[in-house]
Amino acid sequence: MPIRDKFVPGSSTYHFNNYDVLEFDETNGRPAYEAAHRRALEERSHKMGRSGYTCVRHTFCSINVILWLSGCGLLGAGLWLRLAYEGYTALLPQQSVLSADNLLTGIGVAMFVVAFFGCCGAWFQSRCMLVMYFSLVVFLFVLEFLLAAAGFLLRVPLGSYLVDELRLGIYQNYALNPPSSLAILWDHTQYNFGCCGITNHEDWYDTNAWPGQNYVPNSCCLPKFSNMTDCGKSEDPDMWYSKGCAEQVQMFFVQRLHVVGVIGLIVAFIQLFGLISSMLLFCTDRHRRNSYKSYEQA
Repeated sequence: MPIRDKFVPGSSTYHFNNYDVLEFDETNGRPAYEAAHRRALEERSHKMGRSGYTCVRHTFCSINVILWLSGCGLLGAGLWLRLAYEGYTALLPQQSVLSADNLLTGIGVAMFVVAFFGCCGAWFQSRCMLVMYFSLVVFLFVLEFLLAAAGFLLRVPLGSYLVDELRLGIYQNYALNPPSSLAILWDHTQYNFGCCGITNHEDWYDTNAWPGQNYVPNSCCLPKFSNMTDCGKSEDPDMWYSKGCAEQVQMFFVQRLHVVGVIGLIVAFIQLFGLISSMLLFCTDRHRRNSYKSYEQA
């Protein structure tokens, strides 16, 4: 909008953009005009800065509230799995800390804490909480990068170790009478993915559930033989799924790489936005307050 100014005929007042009414004389009119001009621009700049600051602050708070609620949901899901399905712990006997329930609980706690600092720091304009939020996000970003790099570089030995751990879990903890939570978990996986064992059906041979026998769970049976009684004890591999669950689960994720990529990009964007926004709020808070004080005193 162009700046409007006018001299009121018959008076000694000078109106500038409806902001100021200044004493005007022909000799000092120009300096008075420039002072009014500067003051109007400063007021407009302060209003724009205040609007931008408020927009970033509210957006930042909203995102962190959503993340906080998501963290609460993951934490609740992890505790529910811990209490309802203990088989996730028995799935990897020597690395139970990496079970699904523990991972969900850990991720939920991390999201809860980080989002709490971000939301409270922005809402209460606490510089200390904003610095803590920034530090936690940087730490998580570095940790994610290191874990991804280590997983990629050590994918072969890690894959072999994971297969051995799963076999050990089957051998030690798979039970039928009564059905253990691990047995329910494996039966559900084999039914849904159409697989048998980890690499093949031989992973089920000679386990504690049937020592010295070449049996498999009934969930390994092909659909056309699933109605047969004790199909898994027929010792006929032609009646069972030929592919292992490791291959089938891998193919499941390979076919959905675009979903994994989109999730990764969303997580990266949220972290980057959080870093930039927290530093922006931190750096402008003191300057904004000092500017408002100076403006109000002027």
